[in-house]
Amino acid sequence: MKDIQNERDYRNMAINKVGIKELKYPVTVLDRSQGEQHTVASINMYVDLPHEYKGTHMSRFVELLHFFRPVISLKTFSNILNQMKQHLNAASAHIEVTFPYFIEKSAPVTGAKGLMDYACRLIGSVHPGSKIDLVSEVIVPISSVCPCSKEISDAGAHNQRGRVNLRTRFKKFIWLEDMIGIVERSASCDVFSVLKRSDEKFITEKGYANPKFVEDIVRDIALELKADKNITWFAVEVENFESIHNHNAYAFITSGEPPRILPES
Repeated sequence: MKDIQNERDYRNMAINKVGIKELKYPVTVLDRSQGEQHTVASINMYVDLPHEYKGTHMSRFVELLHFFRPVISLKTFSNILNQMKQHLNAASAHIEVTFPYFIEKSAPVTGAKGLMDYACRLIGSVHPGSKIDLVSEVIVPISSVCPCSKEISDAGAHNQRGRVNLRTRFKKFIWLEDMIGIVERSASCDVFSVLKRSDEKFITEKGYANPKFVEDIVRDIALELKADKNITWFAVEVENFESIHNHNAYAFITSGEPPRILPES
């Protein structure tokens, strides 16, 4: 049958990225306590397209995923990216895998257990003459208490939930649990899925005793990342969903220029 994609295109324009987006697919990710965890990911896959080709073969992206039945790890990312280049005759390849990751978390006083879900993403890319580039990302809910509100108020202080987006590049494998832990330790208090009254009392008082601006949180996270010799690059964003303002508070720190593989949010 006639292969339209392989026909010559005469507009003389290369395409940086062409492929598929938001493909839902079952994946297995490494879980530090359980060994592995099964979840469902949203996957984006792209390659470059030289100026002379009319199109790429979209079905081959899905065929590759079906072949690898992906366990999300450094090795499988490398294999998939190299196979994308080979099967699609491309010079560069990119893959982004976004998935919910669940951690069993115990309430601080009663020990009541519940599952916390965290949005996670692994991003991989390979370019001509370069090694495979990997970025690990977690989005972590937190709570914070305003230091200014505490200082000027006769009683209480306003508090709110927030969200931290942490991306890292690394020399050796880094656990998602470790990235999440760095974020949660840097907040006024972390967030739980199951709390009894004694737990609520504990976390309310813990947050009040540990007030932090978004500036404090982003700096504390950055300090811990800078001290970790395994981390070669990071970017951390903190956003508080303000409870007494009609706007959010925001802070951002990066250790350098973002990798070129990071897509727009």
